[in-house]
Amino acid sequence: MEKYVNGIAVKEYGDKNQPPIIFIHGFPFSSGMWEQQIKQFKEQYYCITYDIRGLGKSPIGDGQYTMEMFVDDLLAIMDGLELNQAIIAGFSMGGYITLRAIEREPERFSALILCDTKSEADDNAGKIKRAQGVKAVNSYGAEKFATAFVPLAFAQGARQHIPDIFNATLEQAAATSPEGIKGCLLAMAGRTDTTKFLSDISVPTLLVVGEQDAITPPDVMQMMHERINGSELVTIEEAGHMAPVEQPEIVNQAIGDFLSKLS
Repeated sequence: MEKYVNGIAVKEYGDKNQPPIIFIHGFPFSSGMWEQQIKQFKEQYYCITYDIRGLGKSPIGDGQYTMEMFVDDLLAIMDGLELNQAIIAGFSMGGYITLRAIEREPERFSALILCDTKSEADDNAGKIKRAQGVKAVNSYGAEKFATAFVPLAFAQGARQHIPDIFNATLEQAAATSPEGIKGCLLAMAGRTDTTKFLSDISVPTLLVVGEQDAITPPDVMQMMHERINGSELVTIEEAGHMAPVEQPEIVNQAIGDFLSKLS
């Protein structure tokens, strides 16, 4: 079922009496990237996806976003759905939201699934790259930005090996509003660093990373794994940054194994 909660486009799947999992997508994509995970888990879990502000079907507004605003949206969705606690699966920018949210309100989260993400804030080079992205969107438009960005998010050869998935992902990203893309770039550039908080995470945590992820490489997630007590790390072969989309069956197996251990 699709509805709007606090103005954000939200979809619900499965029985509300089952344990809730909220799936948070990455940039510049939409909640549709979780399609294969929803198919896998909606029978045993109350699955929720939503489009981050400015992306998918959620409102664009003025395009002036912050990571704190994105966290506010997540918490408002949980309140609107009357969820005191939830398992959170955050991919890339969705992982940034997840880490900041549990730092702010740790009692709201029962477990974490962090996919192809990182805890560090942008360094100066990263901030400059975000600024260049804003400039590129202003100069050439969202479609050209997406055409340059999306191939970097997939493993080498993905365009040939999984053309339907690659092309559908590119088409969706290219249709994103320029204001939404720029707003998310600004939010990511201005986000806080959550690395010091990693050692304070006390809920079960799974980290998943594509072996060929060039955006948040395996060594970055290895560092996070070492700092999060009791966490698990699974590396997905033949996958880049878009591991849940590129290798859904393997990622789903890792998630399923993790979930089966939760009480």
